[in-house]
Amino acid sequence: MASSSSSGLTFKLHPLVIVNISDHYTRVKSQTNATQQPQPNNATQQQQPRVYGCVIGIQRGRTVEIFNSFELLYDPSSNSLDRAFLEKKQELYKKVFPHFYILGWYSTGSDAQESDMHIHKALMDINESPVYVLLNPSINHAQKDLPVTIFESELHVIDGIPQLIFVRSSYTIETVEAERISVDHVAHLKPSDGGSAATQLAAHLTGIHSAIKMLNSRIKVLHHYLLAMQKGDIPCENSLLRQVSSLLRRLPAIESEKFQDDFLMEYNDTLLIAYLAMFTNCASTMNELVDKFNTAYDRHSRRGGRTAFI
Repeated sequence: MASSSSSGLTFKLHPLVIVNISDHYTRVKSQTNATQQPQPNNATQQQQPRVYGCVIGIQRGRTVEIFNSFELLYDPSSNSLDRAFLEKKQELYKKVFPHFYILGWYSTGSDAQESDMHIHKALMDINESPVYVLLNPSINHAQKDLPVTIFESELHVIDGIPQLIFVRSSYTIETVEAERISVDHVAHLKPSDGGSAATQLAAHLTGIHSAIKMLNSRIKVLHHYLLAMQKGDIPCENSLLRQVSSLLRRLPAIESEKFQDDFLMEYNDTLLIAYLAMFTNCASTMNELVDKFNTAYDRHSRRGGRTAFI
């Protein structure tokens, strides 16, 4: 397997594809665990199941944009695809998305395997140069990048024999407005039990803290870059400087007097709203207590001939 691709293609991957592959793997794994017989303690752990599917999208020139995906029926024992199922799914998707084409396929695993080339070659009659999207379902807390790898196939001469091999390709995550809303909704889903208000507030504050921390680290990178450019360690690029200047204008100037006045005004308004909410809550609680007291005291007054206290 070569280290990187030399095709010059630019790949854009949409979050919906990652969500579909993850959902496909989760369902298959859950069904496998449900039907799996209990193993003795000394038995070796079975391998994780693999799932297969097609990725669809659009190719404009040298830019390949992967929008969606659907599942495939694959028999690992015979290394064969269900062509009838594939053609039926392709026909259905063409009716809904007439501009989408099959760009390649996806699977799960830690790395590309030799058997994956059988599926890759089987799809070459649909797309002469399919792409291979691989999702690694293993959890690695030290990894910061997405566990997704995109492979292309290239013809290399190995030991005098021409062979197709997988090569890694770089990609970027591309989103549209609907996907951003959906991903944000999934990221802020509440627990099944609803969760307490303190738990939800802690999760919200943690997300804000992470966003501010990430923004701070990016600003430090720009600051070190500008210092190095000022010292002459790296060449000066006017186009990049204009982009940095445009970006810095969007950041709030927190040292200005106007910012301090606006901040104090909003802070005081927030405190006032909090105090009013607290007073309203106390008045409501007191009103309920008085109603209960009158109800209970009225029963005693009927027996003893007394009048209500309140």
